[in-house]
Amino acid sequence: MEFQEEVVTEVLRRLRRAEGQVRGIERMLVEERDCREIINQLAAAIRALEQAGVRLLANGLTYCIQHPDESSSNGYTTKEIEDLLLKLR
Repeated sequence: MEFQEEVVTEVLRRLRRAEGQVRGIERMLVEERDCREIINQLAAAIRALEQAGVRLLANGLTYCIQHPDESSSNGYTTKEIEDLLLKLR
């Protein structure tokens, strides 16, 4: 499966954002910050990772629809795509 360059760029940006949020959460724990603040940051990091996964999967699904024979021969059947989607939820 091939990813479009703009999708890779977008996903990398989301991953960097999540990485920064996780580092922030670590600092918040060390600083003994309020639980609500920490949970809000955890939720934001989780959302960033979920959005990265959904974006990759959406691009992959588009590729599979446009190249069904190649995708299927590489193991990306509709069942595999469905399984990947369910892993994100």
